Amino acid sequence: MYIGNNPVEFQFMSTPPSYLEKDTAPCIFVPVNGHTNISYPSAYRDLISVDVIHDGTYIPPQYLRDEQGNEFPKEQIAAQFIEERDWGANLVAEHLSKSLGLAGYLTINTARCLLDFGRFPGSTRKGATHLGRFAINTPFSDLLSISQKKQLLTEHYDKISSAMDKALYGKLLKIAVHTYDRYNPSGTERPHVSLVTRMLGYQMESQMPFGVFDPLYPDILAEFTVDRVLRDRVSLTLEKANIPVAHNYPYLLPEGSTEVRHQVWRFFHWLQKRFELQFPEVVNDLAFARIWEMLQDTNLRSSRAGELRSIIHLYRRPQADDEHFYNEVITAYEQVKGFVTHNDRQIIEEYRLSPFRCMSMGIEVRKDLVWDYNQEGIPVRCNPERAIFVAQQIAEAISTYFREDRRATNTSERTPQSLFNDLFIQK
Repeated sequence: MYIGNNPVEFQFMSTPPSYLEKDTAPCIFVPVNGHTNISYPSAYRDLISVDVIHDGTYIPPQYLRDEQGNEFPKEQIAAQFIEERDWGANLVAEHLSKSLGLAGYLTINTARCLLDFGRFPGSTRKGATHLGRFAINTPFSDLLSISQKKQLLTEHYDKISSAMDKALYGKLLKIAVHTYDRYNPSGTERPHVSLVTRMLGYQMESQMPFGVFDPLYPDILAEFTVDRVLRDRVSLTLEKANIPVAHNYPYLLPEGSTEVRHQVWRFFHWLQKRFELQFPEVVNDLAFARIWEMLQDTNLRSSRAGELRSIIHLYRRPQADDEHFYNEVITAYEQVKGFVTHNDRQIIEEYRLSPFRCMSMGIEVRKDLVWDYNQEGIPVRCNPERAIFVAQQIAEAISTYFREDRRATNTSERTPQSLFNDLFIQK
């Protein structure tokens, strides 16, 4: 049995499960042990990362009361905790990592009802849609003071972001494991698994929304976040095991999700390396350094990057003492823009079609597959056998993709790891 990240010996919960009032590390890397019988080229094993962002159980005590020490309504928080938690996601991620022969997976300990790392930093307004929320959700968006919210983002959001960056460094494939409810709000039943690989803004408008990421990010890259051959291999393998699968249903990837932010960050990281290979004289140029800082601020936490965005795209006036420098920065931005648009934007196609383009895939498993619920809709016990079975099918599909489905790269004697390093790792 699993509660949070710790094995617990019992079969049934006599009381409704709830959050743990404890201060702990916002996220941890969970090592896994065990050998896998799944075979695929070993060079790819170090290029895969698995993470879980919504199965945390901890709420630090200082966020359960106001600055005067008055406690917040615990029943409301407990109900929100049950609704928001991705029950069983850690269990699926653990066995997916074991089956793939990985060292472990990254998981967030902070409860989602307090902080949702799958959204942009900020405080959710009343009436916001599920995909339109910010990281601090109700009821905490109403209960916490401004100083508490700033502290929460600094101590949790920023630390999680740093850990995620470390976990994803040098990875080709990011797999985000989630679980979702059995029914849509309309009452229709959801499929057992959904593979989420397309951005919401692109689906609705055929372009990225204005004012979120820099417009140098190509809209066409939002069409899919993972090789569609891999998506379809996972889908086929699950369907053959009698596990119904949908694609990008019942929702798509919001721009604040880790999958989208990862995609944008990796493109600009790659673009910086490609640009500096062609123009090595700008490597230590401060104006260009500010441009790359702005472009790669995909979690929107840098006020300095935000200031530069407003000067470049909203034409706001900088301080008079800084005007000359910002003119240099704008010139640098125009040079990068010209690099992207040169020769009918061929540089974008180079990245888009590269077999080593970084990939992100969200996997939603239905909660009732990996947890049993009582008649009141309360999760009462987990189903490790089902979680293991689903994880093994996904792992089999991923291994088949790397073993059989990857298109030829004409690599001769070079390993995927070394080729990937040349293309995407800043040395």
